[in-house]
Amino acid sequence: MISSKLRTPRSLPWANSMAGLPLSLSAYRMATQALAPIAPLVLRRRARRGKECTERLAERLGHASRPRPAGELVWIHGASIGECLSVLPLIDALLRREDRSVLVTSGTVTSARLMAERLPPRTLHQFAPVDTPAAVARFLGHWRPKAGLFVDSEIWPNMVMGAGARGVRLAIINGRMSEKSFAGWKKLAGAASALLARYDLCLAQDDASAARFAALGARGVQMAGNLKSDAPPLPADPERFDALRHATGGRPLLLAASTHPGEEAIILAAHDALKARFADLLTILVPRHPQRGDEVAALCAPRRIARRAQGALPDAACDIYIADTIGELGLFYRLAPFAFLGGSLVPHGGQNPLEAVRLGAGVLAGPYTDNFTFAYGPILAAQGAGRVATAGEIADIAGDLIAAPAARAALRAQAAAAIAPLTGAVERTRLAVETLLNAHARA
Repeated sequence: MISSKLRTPRSLPWANSMAGLPLSLSAYRMATQALAPIAPLVLRRRARRGKECTERLAERLGHASRPRPAGELVWIHGASIGECLSVLPLIDALLRREDRSVLVTSGTVTSARLMAERLPPRTLHQFAPVDTPAAVARFLGHWRPKAGLFVDSEIWPNMVMGAGARGVRLAIINGRMSEKSFAGWKKLAGAASALLARYDLCLAQDDASAARFAALGARGVQMAGNLKSDAPPLPADPERFDALRHATGGRPLLLAASTHPGEEAIILAAHDALKARFADLLTILVPRHPQRGDEVAALCAPRRIARRAQGALPDAACDIYIADTIGELGLFYRLAPFAFLGGSLVPHGGQNPLEAVRLGAGVLAGPYTDNFTFAYGPILAAQGAGRVATAGEIADIAGDLIAAPAARAALRAQAAAAIAPLTGAVERTRLAVETLLNAHARA
């Protein structure tokens, strides 16, 4: 049963610090305190919609489901799957110290499932507490981390202020600040400065983000590069890969990976155009959110489909294979010589192209790739092709690649060469974090 009993503000370690806060942060703190009693109700409603893990709802209120390991604990917080996957190599690097453990928190059900499969020994996962003062206090009181590393631009005011008040050394790692986010934070300049100043270190992905963080008042700003550049190749079960390769039987493939709403219809139009040229074409749709499987299947009618979530493999009559499962992109990037990457035909910002290129796939992408400018720029420039905006453009480029094995091989080689210089972020981040931890030990 989830308890909604909360401590009063006076019992919280930072309760007397509100006098120096900007009005916007003081208002946020008071509002989250006042609304905290309804948090269990909101969480249960979300659980009924599959947005929360029912058996672990207490974690969202700061109640730990596991004991704290002995010794030094480093806490890493990421919003969802992408952020959590990006820190796996960093976790391995930090665990070179045998007396150290790592706690990973995130906020989504899919990230929790994936972390259960991928986290190494001496690493635990918990759902992040909702950002109320009492939930954060319970969380911090149990785990007592030595340092808190916030991935990308995850800035939760009560979490940041609560950790800082307890003496937790704080860092933004793999920090990204888009121009749009920067403009939004500038409208709350006082709050931004008050929050960012509580971080001891800010490791940005690129120079533009570093400049924006610094302009908003962040301390210890450095450009460390993007952790996703150093991620290991996505895994794939060998038996499942062999079964998939056998089922596709050497058919021409159009892979659309991590698609978002609004993109599948465009891919299906491209499929129809290509089908006129390649009668045995198989299009593989991998929705970014597997729970959209029913929705994507409905879009595909009257084309013949098979769904991976139902245990099916594509047979010779299958037109569209819907890969509505979690954590299997590694299979499809190994199978297809090139891939369209979703989140790029709609203004989402694009998905990670490095995952595809590391496994030998060339890249096609739409105009919206701001999330990974550092990677898409070199990759598409080296390929000399791959930027698409319409179904016709996708069909034209894909058709040329399907028809010309030499062109496919060149595209893959050019993409691989382009990402070779984009490495080193994990080691730079590790060194900076170790310095932060050592500074804490001397404090």
